[in-house]
Amino acid sequence: MKRSLYLALLLALPTWAAEMNLGKPIDVKQTTTIKELLTNPDQYLGKDVKVEGEITAVCQNMACWINVKDGSTSETITVKVNDGEIVFPKDGTGRKVVAQGKLEKLDLTKDQYVAYLEHQAIESHTKIDTSKITAVKPVYRIRGSGAVVR
Repeated sequence: MKRSLYLALLLALPTWAAEMNLGKPIDVKQTTTIKELLTNPDQYLGKDVKVEGEITAVCQNMACWINVKDGSTSETITVKVNDGEIVFPKDGTGRKVVAQGKLEKLDLTKDQYVAYLEHQAIESHTKIDTSKITAVKPVYRIRGSGAVVR
């Protein structure tokens, strides 16, 4: 039993350790922190940005988005792609990522915001208590064009 568990772990290591280049090559030179993007979003809207951090959640349906956190803030930012354009690894939570794309803003009503959060929770197989949402804030996310998952 132990031997087969060790063998399974050893066979999984190369997959986990392998670097994955997804979508277009990363060509933005400067990394922008998530804190900077969320503090001064108007400065970056519609522009190509590059973020680096850890994947905290992955869409488990189409693998079409990831949430990324870096050391600059406790907040995350979503990197979203069109279904099938890039397929993020569904087991990517905890892995490092460099992602690039255009920063976009979603202005949502309260009902749309709640639906957005519930949809993300369903797709990442997590739970969310939307009953405590009293205020709606704009959603900023990166429309991904490329990523490197390590």
